Amino acid sequence: MTRLLAASFVAVLLAGLFCAIAYFGQRSVLFPVPWSPNPPRRGSVEVVWLTTPAGAVEALFLPPADGGQVPAPLIIFTHGNGELADQWVDQFAEPRSWGWGALLLEYPGYGRSAGSPSERSINAAAEAAWEWAQRDTRVDRTRIVAYGRSLGGGPAAYLAAKHQPAGLILESAFTSVRPLARRYLVPGFLVRDPFDNATALRQFRGPLLVVHGRDDQIIPSAHGRALASLVQGSEYHELPCGHNDCPRPWPLIRAFFSRRGLFGSGPRRPTVA
Repeated sequence: MTRLLAASFVAVLLAGLFCAIAYFGQRSVLFPVPWSPNPPRRGSVEVVWLTTPAGAVEALFLPPADGGQVPAPLIIFTHGNGELADQWVDQFAEPRSWGWGALLLEYPGYGRSAGSPSERSINAAAEAAWEWAQRDTRVDRTRIVAYGRSLGGGPAAYLAAKHQPAGLILESAFTSVRPLARRYLVPGFLVRDPFDNATALRQFRGPLLVVHGRDDQIIPSAHGRALASLVQGSEYHELPCGHNDCPRPWPLIRAFFSRRGLFGSGPRRPTVA
């Protein structure tokens, strides 16, 4: 009996230790902030400082390549957890050539932004980005699309649920952090930043495009299919790639914009299929 009690005590102690490590250490895993020297500033990139509860958060505004019409449609882009907004500037040359602008949001604690990353602080930064887009006269407020990749699907889905943008694009996104955590034996109740995208999408009524790599070993494609199933009339495409090696899906996005009435000669609200 004494041995049994001792074994039970050790088991409880080890379980408590595991839970403590999982609870307090998970943000270093979920938010592996990359280090990068400040890159040289390219032309046509405007630094926007957003006011958030975490402090000043940076975003990069990329106007349409040719100046285009004013106001112009805008993509608010939220990147993956191990990335920086700076790394995405060149990737957005294609939609800029269509006459679209882009706002690349940095996260609190990433790059030159103040604060530390969490679901609350990142969503607050996304909210500040949305408010900036509503105020800036260069932006067509009726044609703002939220585009989230991987972790960035969280703040993008948050904006979709709260503000009903003209469109939502999710690339390699998850339904929630909780089922991913369970793969590593971390129970859902210990997840501090769940980013429950599935619940957010149930509140979104606009056009949705979901793109996912069929060989994704980090966030399985089942997550993408599940997200697409939550919005009526959504579009789902699987690409022959994994999580970080997928080509930019610009042809799919351009076709999505065209089908949903997001191209045009002036501001207008697209029709939801």
